[in-house]
Amino acid sequence: MRLRFSRGVITIAVIVLLLAVGISFGLYHLLKKAQPLAIPDAYCGITTPGGERSLDIEQAQVSATIAAVAERRRLPERAVVIAYATAIQESKLQNLSYGDRDSVGVFQQRESQGWGTRKQLMDPVYASNKFFAALVKVKNYRKLPLEEAAQAVQRSAGGYAYAQHEEEAKILAQAFTGRVPKAVHCWYPPDSKQTPAPKAKTSEAKRQLARTLGSTSVSTRKRGWLVASWQVAHAQKYGLRHVEFSGAAWNNDVNVEGWQAGGKAGDDEVRIS
Repeated sequence: MRLRFSRGVITIAVIVLLLAVGISFGLYHLLKKAQPLAIPDAYCGITTPGGERSLDIEQAQVSATIAAVAERRRLPERAVVIAYATAIQESKLQNLSYGDRDSVGVFQQRESQGWGTRKQLMDPVYASNKFFAALVKVKNYRKLPLEEAAQAVQRSAGGYAYAQHEEEAKILAQAFTGRVPKAVHCWYPPDSKQTPAPKAKTSEAKRQLARTLGSTSVSTRKRGWLVASWQVAHAQKYGLRHVEFSGAAWNNDVNVEGWQAGGKAGDDEVRIS
């Protein structure tokens, strides 16, 4: 017996078939174009009540260095804000090996103007010390508008430009001086072994921190968070996976954002591994 179908049934069947083919075709090309989840580049996130900012690893390291040098010199947070605004304008917080004429480094200081040798100026610790040494000689620098204080140090052709970075500088200062706890979180692609940093690496991290800060001792909770933030910012450089302070822990885990509760370190010690 021969089956017969009405035109309506045939039309519906054709439509269903076309839809199925269309969906299959679309899914095929969507899956073909889809890439495996990419491992993100290394980054640092700053979170404070004043706002949030994203930095690359070098910018975070420079920021941590500037704050540590200011702490060693016992300078107020206002000095750090001025330094950050200046460095953002001059180099975007990067240790540049080039610039206008013979300008180099974080603050684009010039050998020909007596700031130091090119090699010295390419050292962010040295450059930060030179900047602060000049800043403290500026009369009433704490009360001056930021751009005036920065310009008195830099003697730039466009000193007014420093002012535009003041709000960002305040956010960074809150984080890297340690005034806001748990404000600095970084991540970098680890090697396949995921092992703790070797003792030689952690020793070098502590040595470099001591060179910058003068001492790695934690005398106040604020100073402890400054030290912890410095270690997190330099984690990639020294292969650190874990930093602890004040009952909180940072881990180099892309799936974990920020500091988590835990760890054995109290308020008098920053532990790294």
